Amino acid sequence: MPDTTDRLDLTGWTCPAPLRDQPRIVMGHGGGGTLSAELVEHVFAPAFGGATLAQLGDAATVSLGGARLAFSTDSFVVRPLFFPGGSIGDLAVNGTVNDLAMSGARAAYLSCGFILEEGVEMETVSRVAEALGAAARTAGVEVATGDTKVVEAGHGDGIYVNTAGIGLVPAGVDLRPQRVVPGDVVIVSGPVGVHGVAIMSVREGLEFGVEIVSDCAPLGSLVEAMLSVTPDLHVLRDPTRGGLAASLNEIAAASGAGVVLTEREVPVPPAVANACAVLGLDPFYVANEGKLVAFVPREHADAVLAAMRDHPLGAEAAIIGEAVADHPGMVVARTGLGGTRVVDMPLGEQLPRIC
Repeated sequence: MPDTTDRLDLTGWTCPAPLRDQPRIVMGHGGGGTLSAELVEHVFAPAFGGATLAQLGDAATVSLGGARLAFSTDSFVVRPLFFPGGSIGDLAVNGTVNDLAMSGARAAYLSCGFILEEGVEMETVSRVAEALGAAARTAGVEVATGDTKVVEAGHGDGIYVNTAGIGLVPAGVDLRPQRVVPGDVVIVSGPVGVHGVAIMSVREGLEFGVEIVSDCAPLGSLVEAMLSVTPDLHVLRDPTRGGLAASLNEIAAASGAGVVLTEREVPVPPAVANACAVLGLDPFYVANEGKLVAFVPREHADAVLAAMRDHPLGAEAAIIGEAVADHPGMVVARTGLGGTRVVDMPLGEQLPRIC
C-alpha cells in the first residue's frame, strides 16, 4: 500500500480519547468523566481548598444562620440553543434546580448570568430569556439576580448561560455517597440516554424514524415524593454529563461499595438504543437532563419505587441493581448472555456540548 501520509492534512485532528497527561485543556476536561475529575482534583480543589468544596456533590450543603442550605452553580454551553423538548434556557433552570434536589432541597432562588456574543439576534436572546423564565415558574423558583456580558463576534457561541441556586434542606435529610452500604437498592427514575441523543439528532441532522425529545425537566417534586416515603434515602444523583455510568462510578468511588447492575433492567428507549447502535455509543454514558438515580435502603425500596411511579416524572422508574461488598469502588453489569462487564468511568465525553 502506498504511503499517503505526506498528502494528509492532519491540522486540527484530535484524539477522541485524549491522553491523560495533557499540557492544555481538551474537550474531554468538560465531559464529566475521568478528565473532569482530574482537573478538579489537581487544579481547582488545591487552589480553592475548604471542607465544603471537598464534598464534591451536585450541590454543597452548608449551615447558615441555623438553616441548612444547598448551594449549586452550573454553566450551560449547549449547541444548538434550541432542541426537541427544550432550550438552553430550560437547561439553565432545570440543571441547577436538579443539582439542588439531589441534596434533598427544594430550590428557592436562582441567579442568572448571560454571556452574549456580539451579533446574536435579539429575537434569539428574547426566546431564550422567555424559556428560562417559563422554566423557573414551572419549577417554582424565582430568578432573583443576574448579570450580562457581551464578547466580541467570534469569541463566543451565541449565548452562554450561568445559573446558581440556593434551597433549604429539610431536617433529617442526609444525602451523600458515604452513606451507601452493601444491600442498598439502585433505582433509576426512567429511560436513560434521551437528552444526549436528542441533541445529537438535531446537531448533526440525523433522522432515526421517530423524533427523540429531550427529557429536560425539574426533579424537585419527584424528590419530595420520594422523601415523603422516608427521609432515609442514602444518595441521589442526576446523571447528566457522562450519563448513568459516570454517576454510578462517582458514588462507588466515594462510598467504597461495589455496584452491580442488571443490564436488561436499565430502561433504554428503542429509539435511543437504535441511535446509539448507529452512532457507536453506549446509552449508559449518554447524558440525561430529567432523570435521577437513587441508592435506597432495601427495606424502603418497594415503597419508594411505588411513590416514584405515581409521579409523572417517575412513571417508568425501575430497580436496576444493588450496592455490594465485592469489588469495592467498581461498577459492573450482568449482561443478557449471563456474563459480566465492567462499566468504567468515562474518560471524557461521547457527546460534547450537550448541556
